[in-house]
Amino acid sequence: MAYATTNPFTGEVVKTFPNATPEEVDAALDQAHKTFLEWRETSFEQRAEILAKAASILRENKSEYAQILTLEMGKLIGEAELEVELSAQMLDYYVKFGAEALKPRFLPAAGFGDTDVQLVSDPLGVLFAVEPWNFPYYQVIRITAPQVTAGNVIVLKHASNVPQSALAMVDLFRKAGAPEGLLTNLFLPHDQTERVIADPRVRGVALTGSEKAGSIIAGLAAKHLKKSTLELGGADAFIVLEDADVEKAADWAVFGRHWNGGQVCVSSKRLIVVDAVFDKFAARYREGVAKLVAGDPTDAKTTLAPLSSQQAADDLKAQVEKAVAEGAKAETLGAAVPEQGSFYQPTILTEISEDSEAFHTEFFGPVTQLYRAKDEDDAVRIANDSPFGLGGSVFSQDIHRAQAVARRLDTGMVYINQPTGVKADIPFGGVKNSGYGHELVDLGIKEFVNEKVVVVTDINGSF
Repeated sequence: MAYATTNPFTGEVVKTFPNATPEEVDAALDQAHKTFLEWRETSFEQRAEILAKAASILRENKSEYAQILTLEMGKLIGEAELEVELSAQMLDYYVKFGAEALKPRFLPAAGFGDTDVQLVSDPLGVLFAVEPWNFPYYQVIRITAPQVTAGNVIVLKHASNVPQSALAMVDLFRKAGAPEGLLTNLFLPHDQTERVIADPRVRGVALTGSEKAGSIIAGLAAKHLKKSTLELGGADAFIVLEDADVEKAADWAVFGRHWNGGQVCVSSKRLIVVDAVFDKFAARYREGVAKLVAGDPTDAKTTLAPLSSQQAADDLKAQVEKAVAEGAKAETLGAAVPEQGSFYQPTILTEISEDSEAFHTEFFGPVTQLYRAKDEDDAVRIANDSPFGLGGSVFSQDIHRAQAVARRLDTGMVYINQPTGVKADIPFGGVKNSGYGHELVDLGIKEFVNEKVVVVTDINGSF
């Protein structure tokens, strides 16, 4: 595996980084464990001080941090700045609510007093985090902020195409006053992954990535009896009912499908529109997609980013070609994308057979699957006929109806009248092939703690 910064717009290989050696892996784990033994004894106030300082540094240097994201994975500069802010907001959340989420609970057990049975949250130790390239800061902060608040430490293996983003996160915590080893980056080759997971000092594994990577990492974690969480792919359904504000829904769909170049696990990949408003929605959606402007991601006028690499664009092209071979109809929209850069022409797939592979596939880029549903029940059926269960959306002007439909969807998250969102104070997680476990808020902070029971019996008590 080669760790390298390759500009997706120019194709230039900017900088390369050597893989970690076995000796460097051992040294990193040694330091991480040593740091954990000290860090777990620090107060919540000390931990919060570092997180607050990190948030401040991000905001004070927003432009510089954003430029790294745009350089490494082609993110629009405006979206990159928003990611920096979102990362700061997640840090803020745990500064404000972390201690409250971890305070001891008292259980009303029969035969004991009100404070005799206590449930305390102890940190586990060193956690191994495997993170993807599409949100290089957000993904790191999403695991680091809650877990260091809980008293754990993180060893990071980031995606191979965002090495400078990984180093920027380590440097951020160093500047914020964190001890060496609180967040450690390793340019880890694949053949060293099990070495890390098997180490007895590593107590948990968190991965965000593909189904394939998730199954491998989860298998290794299970083999070595380590707790794991997985956030994998998604093919979020975007359901538009006949009583929706159709124009608003179509405009949201354009954004929901194409932000971050369409490279988002919770992107609105499957637009499922009931027959009564299908034609009106489709016309508005096509108009909106055709207005997207592909170009230099550092230019504020650009609204469609390149994909993260030429390989990603080539893989997406192969997926579309296979879908067409299976009977789907592909329609391209908008002005031709630039020849320079790893762009993919916005495409709509229709007439997708329900027994085709494309029907059950995630398209990671500006490719839309558009389905005509007979009615609400049919829309729910189509939405649930997927191996994925991450997020989803329901559009209706009847909020109670939309909420009822949301409860019928087999997903971890549903947003009403907007695409699946990413917020610092809303939990994130999915079901089925989209993974297991949660991140953010109190759910995320509890994923890697030991919920220890401490019971007090009166010294004069009898059996």
